[in-house]
Amino acid sequence: MTVTAPTRPGVTFARVLAAEWTKFLSVRSSLWTVVGTILAAASLAVGLGLFVRPDSGQSGASLIVSGYLLAQLGSLVLGVLVGTGEYAVGTFRVTFTAVPRRLPVLLAQALMTTVVAFVTAVGALLASFLVTVGQRAAGGLAVDLTDGETVRVLVGYVGFLVGVALVGLGIGALLRRPTAALVTGVLVLVVLDHLLAVNPGRVTDTVRALLPGAGARLTMDDATLTTLDASTLGPQLGSWGGGVVLGLWAVCLLVAAGRRLGRHDLA
Repeated sequence: MTVTAPTRPGVTFARVLAAEWTKFLSVRSSLWTVVGTILAAASLAVGLGLFVRPDSGQSGASLIVSGYLLAQLGSLVLGVLVGTGEYAVGTFRVTFTAVPRRLPVLLAQALMTTVVAFVTAVGALLASFLVTVGQRAAGGLAVDLTDGETVRVLVGYVGFLVGVALVGLGIGALLRRPTAALVTGVLVLVVLDHLLAVNPGRVTDTVRALLPGAGARLTMDDATLTTLDASTLGPQLGSWGGGVVLGLWAVCLLVAAGRRLGRHDLA
């Protein structure tokens, strides 16, 4: 009598995704990054709320999302950790031996990063909303969730943090070194943007509009956007234009990382 060995299940995207979730949840630093991002966003919103005045003209929504200045760094770190995690600990060879096609791993990481960044951004938004209730009441800053501008700013906040996390993932997967990826991300997202901002001109304003930091326009209210577009010598992107620039950065970086991953070098 011939005994047939049981058939082992093949590699499926669902299994690859489950493996990525397991790796993410098993790394304590990833979870602390999520918590730290939420706390940093809420803390900065409270700090900036101390300077709110009834005649400032600021909207309640803009105060809630003001913590994006720190939250964007947390989202960037989140993406970099996912993109470089296996290269940092040396388990990437095991992973790509089990998944020889490689690209499903990057796709699973992108999907997981999107979900985690979305949950983190929503958590930061809710935390900032709650901790600034008193300050908004004292400053007369109403938050009307039926107002189109308010909804755009709040949704834009979440979209911006998700986009930044995917940019971090793309840089991390492309460079494969945590320190190099994080430094590069901070330089491109924050440092270069601020350097160009203090040196206005047609060329510098145009370059600045094409950096991923342009996605921060998603968090700005109409008055701020009008002032910004009126003062720039570069393209006037408005709100969603900045989001498109950020999205293109994320897509291009992930495509570049996928092309490198498709080659046979794993160094």
